[in-house]
Amino acid sequence: MSTLLNSLTTELRRGTLTLAVLSQLKTPQYGYSLVQLLEECGITIEQSTLYPLLRRLEKQELVSSSWDTTESRPRRYYVLTPYGTEIFQQLKKEWEKTSQELTLLLKRS
Repeated sequence: MSTLLNSLTTELRRGTLTLAVLSQLKTPQYGYSLVQLLEECGITIEQSTLYPLLRRLEKQELVSSSWDTTESRPRRYYVLTPYGTEIFQQLKKEWEKTSQELTLLLKRS
């Protein structure tokens, strides 16, 4: 792939990754479990992309996190906040609308 195509593909995926991550946080997930859930659906996300995204979502109050220290290895779990659930539902509707519009356009090309 050309450098330009790689750049445009990355740009295209950036917003969709946010929606994909939010969609999987209805129940608490830690980083690795989230990567696995996304990969099961064909979405690859690097940890170097995931953790900054999770921190940004937490700063925006869309997700909250807590540590589980009951296991031998402590894990930080992330889950949607009520505000995050509301924003996710609105983003999902917007994605569905945009996806339908793009599908129509692309069928014409």
